[in-house]
Amino acid sequence: MERIIIVGSGPAGLTASLYASRAGLSPLCIEGYLPQGQLMNTTEVENFPGFPQGIQGPELMMNMRAQAEKFGARFVTDNASKLELAGDVKKVWVGETLYETRTVILATGASSVKVGIPSEEEYLYGKGISTCATCDGAFYRKLTVAVLGGGDSAMEEANFLTNFAAKVYLVHRREEFRASRVMVERTKENAKIELVTPYTVEEFLGDGKLLSGLRLKNAKDGSERILKVDGTFVAIGHRPNTELFADQVALDSKGYVQCQGRGQATSVEGVFAAGDLQDPTYKQAITSAGSGCVAALDAQHYLEHHGW
Repeated sequence: MERIIIVGSGPAGLTASLYASRAGLSPLCIEGYLPQGQLMNTTEVENFPGFPQGIQGPELMMNMRAQAEKFGARFVTDNASKLELAGDVKKVWVGETLYETRTVILATGASSVKVGIPSEEEYLYGKGISTCATCDGAFYRKLTVAVLGGGDSAMEEANFLTNFAAKVYLVHRREEFRASRVMVERTKENAKIELVTPYTVEEFLGDGKLLSGLRLKNAKDGSERILKVDGTFVAIGHRPNTELFADQVALDSKGYVQCQGRGQATSVEGVFAAGDLQDPTYKQAITSAGSGCVAALDAQHYLEHHGW
């Protein structure tokens, strides 16, 4: 009988593993077939505390894993295939192997919604396409960038990027925006931002190493234009990775796990959630790590309360 099983191994899952192992609980982390989360696809991370010169995303994640393992965390490098979360004994399957546990910390993260065209994969992660302005905006100081999307997140990213970029194009497939009126007005009033509507991205252009532009198609008349940019930020949404347990814990209208009160407890007793799967707002490595810490402490207190 395990005391804690952690499903997921991004900043939230690894921080939960570290805190649980430091508490002497010997947690089992089902880290996934492709472990360590979205930062494994990120080049330089400059906004994680403690690294004034920055650190490569994969290096940061491997350091976090090694730190958790040092204190007794154990890892299964495969995907969880099934969960049963009700009752005092929770069940987690990895393939045909069953693990039983008193508590579960869900830390499966979220995935950025992509445009979905072949050339997109060529320039993702350090080659000109990003999904996080907070993470990568400073790399485009005095350059020209595009933001794709029409919601509040896209507007926020466009305005944020004007702190660095010389020019920001906001590309949206419709002339109307889903964003709030306040955000639309703020964006229209920003002299550095040019609205490009109604256009869809047909192709990301470049030499295979770095992005140089976008081939756009007008949604009304079918005409095309080339937009020369140094970088593009895709801001068309995130999808929480909750399919495995969506029918077992309470989710909000967008599919994010709902936590109860100030902690990381879910609607199911003994089940906690941390990281991007329960955070529709901030989606940062440091906030994920913080929620992983809280989830581990909450799980520890739950175990102590029940004498386990």
